[in-house]
Amino acid sequence: MTLREGPAHLVRRHDYTAPAFLIDSVDLTLDLDPAKTRVLNRMRLRRNPAVPAQPLRLDGVEINLARVLLNGSGCSFRIEGAQLVLERLPEGPEPFDLELFSTCSPQKNTQLMGLYLSQGTFFTQCEAEGFRRISYFLDRPDVMARFRVTLRADRAAYPVLLSNGNLVEQGDLEGGRHYAVWDDPHPKPSYLFALVAGKLVQREQKIISRSGKAHTLQIYVRPGDLDKTEHAMNALMAAIAWDEARFGLPLDLERFMIVATSDFNMGAMENKGLNIFNTKYVLASPASATDADYANVESVVAHEYLHNWSGNRVTCRDWFQLSLKEGLTVFRDQEFSQDMAGSVSARAVKRIEDVRLLRSNQFAEDAGPMAHPVRPDQYAEINNFYTLTVYEKGAEVVRMMQTLVSDAALDPLGRAGMARGLRLYFERHDGQAVTCDDFAQAMADANPGSALAQQLDAFKRWYAQAGTPRVQACTEYDPALGHYTLSLSQHCPPTPGQPHKEPFVIPVTLGLLGPDGRALPLQLEGEGQAVADSRTLVLSEPQQRWVFTGLAGLQSAPTPSLLRGFSAPVILQGDFDAAHWLALLAHDSDPFNRWEAGQQLLLRQMLAALRQSAESDGTIPATVLDATTVQALSAVLRQPGLDPAFKELLLTLPSEAYLAEQVQQVDPPRIHAVRQAVRSQLAQALYVDWLWAYEAHHEPRAAYRPDPASSGRRALAGLALGMLCLAARSNGDTVWPGRAYQRCKDAAHMTELQQALQALLHSGHALAEPALERMHQRYRHDELVLDKWFALQASAPDQNGTVLARVKALLQHPDFKLRNPNRARSLIGTFCHANPAALHRPDGAGYAFWRERVLEIDAFNPQVAARLARALERWQPLVEPYRSAARQALADVARHPGLSPDVHEILTRALASDA
Repeated sequence: MTLREGPAHLVRRHDYTAPAFLIDSVDLTLDLDPAKTRVLNRMRLRRNPAVPAQPLRLDGVEINLARVLLNGSGCSFRIEGAQLVLERLPEGPEPFDLELFSTCSPQKNTQLMGLYLSQGTFFTQCEAEGFRRISYFLDRPDVMARFRVTLRADRAAYPVLLSNGNLVEQGDLEGGRHYAVWDDPHPKPSYLFALVAGKLVQREQKIISRSGKAHTLQIYVRPGDLDKTEHAMNALMAAIAWDEARFGLPLDLERFMIVATSDFNMGAMENKGLNIFNTKYVLASPASATDADYANVESVVAHEYLHNWSGNRVTCRDWFQLSLKEGLTVFRDQEFSQDMAGSVSARAVKRIEDVRLLRSNQFAEDAGPMAHPVRPDQYAEINNFYTLTVYEKGAEVVRMMQTLVSDAALDPLGRAGMARGLRLYFERHDGQAVTCDDFAQAMADANPGSALAQQLDAFKRWYAQAGTPRVQACTEYDPALGHYTLSLSQHCPPTPGQPHKEPFVIPVTLGLLGPDGRALPLQLEGEGQAVADSRTLVLSEPQQRWVFTGLAGLQSAPTPSLLRGFSAPVILQGDFDAAHWLALLAHDSDPFNRWEAGQQLLLRQMLAALRQSAESDGTIPATVLDATTVQALSAVLRQPGLDPAFKELLLTLPSEAYLAEQVQQVDPPRIHAVRQAVRSQLAQALYVDWLWAYEAHHEPRAAYRPDPASSGRRALAGLALGMLCLAARSNGDTVWPGRAYQRCKDAAHMTELQQALQALLHSGHALAEPALERMHQRYRHDELVLDKWFALQASAPDQNGTVLARVKALLQHPDFKLRNPNRARSLIGTFCHANPAALHRPDGAGYAFWRERVLEIDAFNPQVAARLARALERWQPLVEPYRSAARQALADVARHPGLSPDVHEILTRALASDA
């Protein structure tokens, strides 16, 4: 049986049973050949004494099995579907040897799972269930074994042979072949196995760790890309130093290797000691990478290295525990990036960027048919659960733990408590496959007097319950007594399979501002004195009430600053008027809430314009924002004490996706029109401010530096240029579009080029066409820049309904490669996921395009197809005619014969949400 024969069987968390057999060691020999790779797998196994006797069942997909030997002799076996079953095995606790000889065809592996070929180089991707495409195996994360790997290949074609661990032997073979033997000293599950073989060049760096040990760091890339690896190497060294300094976790290998490939379904993979990366997260040079690319390289390199402990040394018992490694490691890489940013302002920018992603995309996931807990209860295809809920919301769960183990006096940020918890976690579970409960228990045990320890069972509902909680705030002030009462209540809407939710444990960090904007002391009723001007309350019941005292003499109610730093992944609700948000925008000392205040002012007026347009003839108001808001934003733009990167974030409008999540009836073109109207209004109203911002922050010929301060100045200058070009469209001015075009021609680095081209595209100027042509001619041999070139066109505003036609034409472009995941995502994925006004067309043509592409890609790469399929999962809130047409497109694909389990699960869940 193959993975394409009908819907997959549901796997349920509560059905977990321990493995009946354990594998102590694996001696793997691979004779690499594109058409027919020979795999000799010698394993030493033993029965698990904790499990009743039963047959050995080994997983295998698309493998040609040639030989099975038990302790050196032939034995009986049978194939049942995708499993090799052996029944007559030695009884008792003594280990036995099993030898399997099989072949596979890497060049036919278009799914890019298991062993595959990419531009003449062998790569592997074994997470989650790819090793079974290499050899029959107990392909589950709770079976950990020592691996010794021998690779054999033609020396001329494959001069570099890499696998996990330490290189212990290498040499020549007859016929121009050679071999390399790798030994990994650390037991690992099969999903962490990796090999790479091909023509690669390397950047090497020797380092000495804080403990005095020597290590070799290597980054392997294709010839011609070596000059783009310096930033990745610097990020790797920084991550190694940071983890040892912050958490006392050293590099535990003699060498650590990174290899980059352009054919990769994911961003990167943390295989023990041999990380395999998508090229977009390794290669960076000023000519080809933007500021965002540089930041992403640093973040992803750190993420995969940090997995060396949180994921590799301690791994998941089963795939339901995926957030045990991913949520924890996202939290760790976020902390790393904030620490690397340095200043308080730069740290805040990083936090805001993380929250913006969470609220725009993960909150939508929580509200849709794919809603699932951080620790899911069941799945049909595990690849579909590498989601923002598992990663980003999982990171927020860990962040709340850090908050809840903090000591208000000695450790207000919780860093010491988190370090204690991680230290105990690794001491207790090193070399084991464990659960999310084990991690939470270690955090609580290491901090016995903390709020987390006191409410651990209730806190773990964050792992078990899906959905985004709503927190309602009500306030009351008694000036005579100087008492300020804050009442908080919580509820969480129903999600698939979970109609009712128990209360969550929600840390709410807050402050109070006086009428003059100064911070007020925070003294709760019954306390002897105020403890700080910012503190954390814990909401753990459906409703709770706190009374702050010591405010006598304050004639008007304080302004509450709630959920500072986004202390919990919730939606805050309350009867907050414009004056409330204006006060926070002007005075709040918490950067996140100051940004949030600006976003709320924009959001509420945009939503009002949407309602007005829907209730009238569809006309969008010419003026959406009131004068007070425009004036406040102008003041922020001009304020000298604020970081330019913070200003750029605050003046960037809420996304169309985020707007769509705030309304019950979603009209994507109308949402786009309202957002465009606000952009035009701000472009015109703040024209003089944008002139100042551009001239004060753009860098005429400065040397490129990707540090936060320089990136922030460029970000604000780029926003200003876009606004000036937009204003020029209304004014009939040709100066600013001309300047943007000149920047496209003379750009000193990719950030400058992309900003200028976006300014032309998003203002609808005709100069965008020759600018695009120049970009293609200049960079037609750079794969990652070509991805940007395709994405820019797929994300362009749909001024005259022409974007779909352009995207269809680009499918035939000589540089478009459908089977390359990056290229498919850059054009098709960008159009379907990031350009809702162009996808959701009244004639249904966008849905027809989506349907054709999902089926076309599913035929060879179900993982990429499944992600594309999710572009229509939130079809129910759409207004007509979009709703019916989107549902029909989903149903058409779902009926298609031979659909992969990956896509089938997405469509089934989406259609099951139909009431």
